[in-house]
Amino acid sequence: MGKQMIKVGLIGLGTIGGSVVKLFENNLSNINKKNDLQLVLERVAERDPEKLKSLKIPTENKLSDAFKLVKDPEIDIVIELIGGIEPARSLIREALENGKYVVTANKDLIATHGDELLELARSKNLNIFYEASVGGGIPLIRPLKYSLVGDRIKRVVGILNGTTNYILTRMSYEGLEFDAALAQAQENGFAEADPSSDIEGRDASYKLMIMAGLAFGCSIDPARVYVEGITGITAGDINYAREIGCVIKLLAIGEELPTGIALRVHPAMIAQSHPLASVNNEFNAVFIEGEAVGDVMLYGRGAGGSPTSTAIMADVVEAARCKSGHAVCSVVENKTTGTVYVPIEELSSRFYLRFLAEDRPGVLAAFSKVFGDHQVSLDMVIQKRRVGDLAEIVLVTHLVSEAAFRTALDQVMNLVMIRPNPSTIRLML
Repeated sequence: MGKQMIKVGLIGLGTIGGSVVKLFENNLSNINKKNDLQLVLERVAERDPEKLKSLKIPTENKLSDAFKLVKDPEIDIVIELIGGIEPARSLIREALENGKYVVTANKDLIATHGDELLELARSKNLNIFYEASVGGGIPLIRPLKYSLVGDRIKRVVGILNGTTNYILTRMSYEGLEFDAALAQAQENGFAEADPSSDIEGRDASYKLMIMAGLAFGCSIDPARVYVEGITGITAGDINYAREIGCVIKLLAIGEELPTGIALRVHPAMIAQSHPLASVNNEFNAVFIEGEAVGDVMLYGRGAGGSPTSTAIMADVVEAARCKSGHAVCSVVENKTTGTVYVPIEELSSRFYLRFLAEDRPGVLAAFSKVFGDHQVSLDMVIQKRRVGDLAEIVLVTHLVSEAAFRTALDQVMNLVMIRPNPSTIRLML
């Protein structure tokens, strides 16, 4: 008796979709042989007819209507690669209603509507596979769902956005200001024409939500994730970080504390000796701290068509095993509701602060008194540069609560000798 043919339908022929097609064309026989399967890319839906022309599938299997594909009774597995919320959400719902397994790289959708869609999959005895939604080709979802499920995860810290990491790396190694580093990232294909989701931290926050939901077994409210981007980072900040033995990275941090879950995305200075400090350019990495396993770090290319397509194909194989009966697949995400969140104001950090002040006697005493009144202890004060007739002052605090630091900073900025728009970066040492 021959193997059951499993037919795959692909929606979207962008960078990632094109790479998935190449894997089907170049590696399918090896994939089928290794996994004892008979997979075939049966149909592709794409609105741009030019992208469909070069596909090596029959013309009648090249579709402009994605809803026609997800309703097709011959398709067993749907790969959704169009991104965004709609129509992706409706397409995935329709695919599940029509008895199909779903593979997606859509982090926005999984982060904001994943619970709803997975519940629908559970009710249909199907599953949604989304390894590629976080970390490109780095295996992150499976370790959290399976390998580490027996442990209590205490903390997840990651560099989850290749665009911002590339920008900060170029600023560090070439001395570029932010705008020049962003332009270089766009020129080299590491940043979109509209990079706002990346540089403002939203992309990393969606990925953090997905990982935190698995790590801590809870549903995540997007409004409870603190998000701060890298647009305020300057070459001067990079240099001062180096001087105090640190590098600046955009970190996504999830912690399970005694009082609840704390979730945040923001730039941070980390010690040059920390494993995440050496993660450069478009690479991503996640540092997981488990109660029993200790520290685990996962590292690799976090974006791009080729790395991401390998994660998608792994999900396709897993879905095919389910369809063929080689494996029993069910939705394992059981998330509690009513999550208790710890706001960032209740967390503590060390802070780097850079500002301009009038270069005259009494300035140091004035801002030191304000900080002292709010129990903000200063670890170091650096004054090395002048900007016109103003002095540039850099402070590093000892550990202090976010609320106390912000209250003190507001009062310092009200001093007549202090100029507005300071630079503040948390230290994670």
